[in-house]
Amino acid sequence: MYHCPITYLSIKEKGYSPQGLKLLHKNLKSLKPLPFDRQSLLQEAVFRSDKMSVQGVQPKLSAILSLKDSSFIIVDQGGDFILKPPNVFPELPENEAITMRLASITGIKVPICGLLYAQDNTLVYFIKRFDRLPNRKRVAVEDFAQLMGKSRETKYDASVEQIISVIDRYCTFPAIEKAEFFKRFIFNYLIGNEDMHIKNYSLIENQEKYELAPAYDFVNSSIALGGKTEESALTLKGKKSNLTYNVLFDYLGKERLNLNKSTIDELKNLFKIVIPKWGELIEISFLSAHMKTQYINLLSQRARLLSLI
Repeated sequence: MYHCPITYLSIKEKGYSPQGLKLLHKNLKSLKPLPFDRQSLLQEAVFRSDKMSVQGVQPKLSAILSLKDSSFIIVDQGGDFILKPPNVFPELPENEAITMRLASITGIKVPICGLLYAQDNTLVYFIKRFDRLPNRKRVAVEDFAQLMGKSRETKYDASVEQIISVIDRYCTFPAIEKAEFFKRFIFNYLIGNEDMHIKNYSLIENQEKYELAPAYDFVNSSIALGGKTEESALTLKGKKSNLTYNVLFDYLGKERLNLNKSTIDELKNLFKIVIPKWGELIEISFLSAHMKTQYINLLSQRARLLSLI
């Protein structure tokens, strides 16, 4: 039994499900492997790095989907998709793909994303750009580093409390966005994402409203880095580790975000429902057996700390 690397639906043979292909384009019937192997993908990423509008530590490529060729084509500019080949961190494409899938079933808005096969069966993570309209017109998006006057070098020099201040200042409906931020923060704590710095949060203009942009760069960094480091990239109540139930729900949820009890209880109930589903998806993900075990163990440990299982 195989699973689609985009939808995780069961399929009879290795490849993509019809539903996964339709997510990429309603008229796409098949998809050829990327015409690169692992090493050439990394070489392409290095060669084209100065042409990428989206920067970061991970190697990236820009691509368009060609219906005529039934394949992704690497481009220097104007791509509709970002591709992330494997790098020095083990199984990062597989990690990011399943983590974004978990976010999606939790009700967090995520772009179309998943895994693609390269010609040597290497798995490459892809995500559709959310800052482009169908006519290729750019959408107004600013990350929190820009909004806070920080640089790439100082992206960790901030606090969760400062994130909340930015939401209050710039969002059209800050109460709604603060509830969404709380869901994302608890999610990232549970799945071990210790790298949510201020460049991994953005605001987007949506029909003359300013709101949190769709989620991106959600990854279980704890297992990717090979061990426990910190629980948050940004300080919360002055610390990045040993975040307790009281710190997360009472201090962050009630005191700093001003969420009422019913909103917080509703979120807790949501996580209690979806966490078992997360485990099922992780088990059929494209991570190795060892990584699956590490992922589930960390998730279970943190869910217990928050009394969610």
